[in-house]
Amino acid sequence: MKRYSYILFVLAIGFFNSCGGENKSAEEQSADQENTAVIEITQEQFNAMKMEINALQEKEFDNTVKASGRIDVPPKNRAKVTSFVGGYVKSIALLVGDKIAKGQPLLTLESPEYIDLQQSYLEIAGQMKYLESEYERQKTLFDEKISSQKKYLEAESTYKRAKSTYESLRQKLNMLRINPSEVEQGKFSSYITVYSPISGDITAINANVGMAVSPVDVIMEIVETQAMHLELAVFEKDVFNLKTGLKIRFTVPQVSSEEFEAQVTQIGKSVGGNDRVINVYASLDATAKQKLLTGMFVEAQLVAASRKALCVPYDAITTEENNNFLLVLESEKEDVYIFRKTLVKTGERNGDWIEIIPDSKSTTSTKILSKGVYDVM
Repeated sequence: MKRYSYILFVLAIGFFNSCGGENKSAEEQSADQENTAVIEITQEQFNAMKMEINALQEKEFDNTVKASGRIDVPPKNRAKVTSFVGGYVKSIALLVGDKIAKGQPLLTLESPEYIDLQQSYLEIAGQMKYLESEYERQKTLFDEKISSQKKYLEAESTYKRAKSTYESLRQKLNMLRINPSEVEQGKFSSYITVYSPISGDITAINANVGMAVSPVDVIMEIVETQAMHLELAVFEKDVFNLKTGLKIRFTVPQVSSEEFEAQVTQIGKSVGGNDRVINVYASLDATAKQKLLTGMFVEAQLVAASRKALCVPYDAITTEENNNFLLVLESEKEDVYIFRKTLVKTGERNGDWIEIIPDSKSTTSTKILSKGVYDVM
């Protein structure tokens, strides 16, 4: 009887031990098995496949804030060219993309209205001396009690109305760049010249020779490209990470993957819109300004902080069933490299590098197969 009890006791212990072994997850068992996988590569294979071995490295990793926006210019560096009065386009010799300087002629307009304006000015200018003289004469007579107050006030009113009209027409001529002094000499012009209000590049032309334009029509659009900046929309949750001077990395996804840099110069003072965003403005370097165009959509990352992290080239990592592995060099002998497939935990990616969460097996002295991993896996 005692013998049978002993046998049952031994069987029970064996059963419990086997159950304890099964408590280990399939994923952990798989990882354990993978960690024991050894790969041998001969020197001939190594050279033929142009493989490389490097140690784990420490590099700067950035804590970033994602944002989107566009390339734009401040309002003072963008101009919509119009005319103060309507007319017909007489000449225009510029094209979209032409660079122009402030004050440079853009086009000429002609209209009978310009002749009428100059005629009205000449007529009133010719009356001014007489009306002023009559006003002074009536004032003197009134002061000496020779003339009535009514005649004096009539002369004063007529002179001041004429003077007001004279000054108004004179200012209109100056706005149209017509010299009032030449008009007073009888030199009329049937056309006016429209000049550029700023320096920059022509981005739009909405007129042709012979076309009628009115004061509300935009004839041209000019952008001062040297004043281009980056305008981003940053979500409210990231506001406390913002400050002037932050570095920005951004791309124009519709054009290429080329990365540009900018620097935060100004941060908005209010959060608004349905998306709850704040405007952030950043300066661009000269190289970026030469390649970019206003209106381009950009995707950006604002670098809020930096830290050092252990990392490897992204291509050195292999992934199987959501587990990441490195081929760690164990030994090199008799023209044979021996690597062990080692499970690792990864962090953030920075360009061509990916962060490795350090443990007792991962240090800066650890050497790995950094190039050619996919040829042997």
